[in-house]
Amino acid sequence: MAPVVPALQIGAKLGNGHFGVVFLGKDGVHGDVAVKVLARKPTHTDKEWQEYKTGFLAEAQNLSKATHRNVVQVYHIEELPDGNSIRFCMAFCPGGSLQSAFETGPMTLAAVRKAGTEVLMGLAALHARNMLHRDIKPGNILIDAAGVAQIGDFGLVTDNLLLGYASQAGYTDHIAHEVWLGKGTSAKSDVWAFGMTLYRLIHGKVWYEESIEPKAIIKNGGFADTLKWLPHVPKAWRRVIRKMMNDDTASRYQTAGQALGGLSRLPVAPVWSVSVTADLIRWEQSSKARRIVVEWIRHSPRKHEWAAWSEPLGKGRKMTLGGSGGIVGSRQAHKELEAYFGA
Repeated sequence: MAPVVPALQIGAKLGNGHFGVVFLGKDGVHGDVAVKVLARKPTHTDKEWQEYKTGFLAEAQNLSKATHRNVVQVYHIEELPDGNSIRFCMAFCPGGSLQSAFETGPMTLAAVRKAGTEVLMGLAALHARNMLHRDIKPGNILIDAAGVAQIGDFGLVTDNLLLGYASQAGYTDHIAHEVWLGKGTSAKSDVWAFGMTLYRLIHGKVWYEESIEPKAIIKNGGFADTLKWLPHVPKAWRRVIRKMMNDDTASRYQTAGQALGGLSRLPVAPVWSVSVTADLIRWEQSSKARRIVVEWIRHSPRKHEWAAWSEPLGKGRKMTLGGSGGIVGSRQAHKELEAYFGA
């Protein structure tokens, strides 16, 4: 294990996670760092805590050796003198995680492809070291000072912990079909979780939560075919994500590298910025002189209408580009919007 930096100073709390509390810290070697403290839970028996602690400390060598531009660097891990907590010191990523982006709304396809490309490069590096992540999700994708995505919290989840952890942390949606069936995790289950992460990021929290709870479907199979897409998402994106999430592991991308090949060829233009609320979805795209706007108004589950227009950013006139021509059903509005976007 790498030696502990003695001059570590603990500062303000940055946030809480299932695996502990994260603080801003500073040491004489790395400057600003993130410090995660994993404490014994009141429910842990002496035996459970010892097994839990031993498992985490056993990962220390792998974690500190996993050096890659797209993996959060772990500097050192230590058991604190009280015997009831473990401290991880790692690189500080001031951009936070993509969880906040997911909660804000859909990211642009260009932004998702960039972050996804960086995550897959980091994931491939971990897999090359025979390490699995087991917890790929927006909250574990961190953004460094240069705007580069890095994978965090790798090596903290084991197969033994996975189902219970995911249930408590609210992320059972990211457990692949075969894992629910008791077949264990693999590089392909990390690819599955990455596909779910892409789906979340291009749709945002409001749209994502309108669907049936995924865990009610995933374990029974066929989940990828039930995904509900925003109408601007191109068919190529849908095919790649469904392939990542295929129930049949032999039909899935077999490695992070293969998944990267699929993602790298996906289109990102035109660049639509999208906002989603319960009753209105709005797309915008701007050039130097004009803005194109598409609005989908969801009056009720059965009453929808949409309109598209171009408006000047300065002088000029508004031009109608398309629309439903009145109230239509949800399915018809969705189909017409897909045709408009060419998806």
